[in-house]
Amino acid sequence: MPVGAIPGLHHITSICGAPQENLDFYAGLLGQRLVKKTVNFDAPETYHLYYGDDAGSPGTIMTFFPFVGAAPGRAGPGMASAVAYRVSAEALNGWVDRRRLDADSVDKAEVRFGARVVVLHDPDGAPVELIETDSVNGEALAGFHSVTLWERNPEPTARLLTEHLGYDAAGSETGRTERLRFVAKGKGPASIIDIVSSDAPGPPRSGVGTIHHIAFRAESDDIQLEWRERLLAAGCDVTPVIDRQYFNAIYFREPGGVLFEIATDPPGFAVDEAPGSLGTALKLPPKYEHLRARIERVLPPLELAS
Repeated sequence: MPVGAIPGLHHITSICGAPQENLDFYAGLLGQRLVKKTVNFDAPETYHLYYGDDAGSPGTIMTFFPFVGAAPGRAGPGMASAVAYRVSAEALNGWVDRRRLDADSVDKAEVRFGARVVVLHDPDGAPVELIETDSVNGEALAGFHSVTLWERNPEPTARLLTEHLGYDAAGSETGRTERLRFVAKGKGPASIIDIVSSDAPGPPRSGVGTIHHIAFRAESDDIQLEWRERLLAAGCDVTPVIDRQYFNAIYFREPGGVLFEIATDPPGFAVDEAPGSLGTALKLPPKYEHLRARIERVLPPLELAS
């Protein structure tokens, strides 16, 4: 892979409501593994839940901040609007059949860039897309396929992706709105960013059922620091490196307003739990460990379906 090219997505973080309903959907219905049960770094009375493959690999991680009783959000220009997973043709056929039985879960089927897509909705109404992928076998979701950004003016965001993050423009489709596709150089899993032109009249609103930010991969701390210097030189307002326990993170907003993060692959989710036990215990950032008893009293219990 060329030096200076983003290899793909690391994780996507959203806001949800009731954590048990979220767990039942992502770990139950979608079959993802709960790889980490921790708390929000800035609001320790709230969970931060991480779902992914068995190892919690970059490119498979969907994370949630549950805020029970918070107002619903509304996606719009300057926000990421949908996450998509890779599935086999066999698995997608199963979801199409399921649609006949459970119309509330499976919204619709369509074809996008030549691939079949089924759109589900999670308990908070957020769209979850399943996209048929030739290189995938079996019934399980195979990590991220793509994420969709809504932009009032796609051009500046497209330039950031291609001129600074190393993505290649990979064509467009026109339906109700124009959809532009960008692919990371490696063209592997979690490598696609779609931009949809949006002229929605109402302003977007962050809240339950919306995506908070998307994170790209950096293979090491040194590469992340190099990205930070390059983005600063390109005029982006980039945060210092922030320790998120399972990765280091830097944040900046792209020209249209979507919050971007670049997160390191190491140290990963096995840094404080054995690989076979990921997600089974409440893990706290060290700065909150002395508050464990109080935090455990506040957080609602969670139960994985057997």
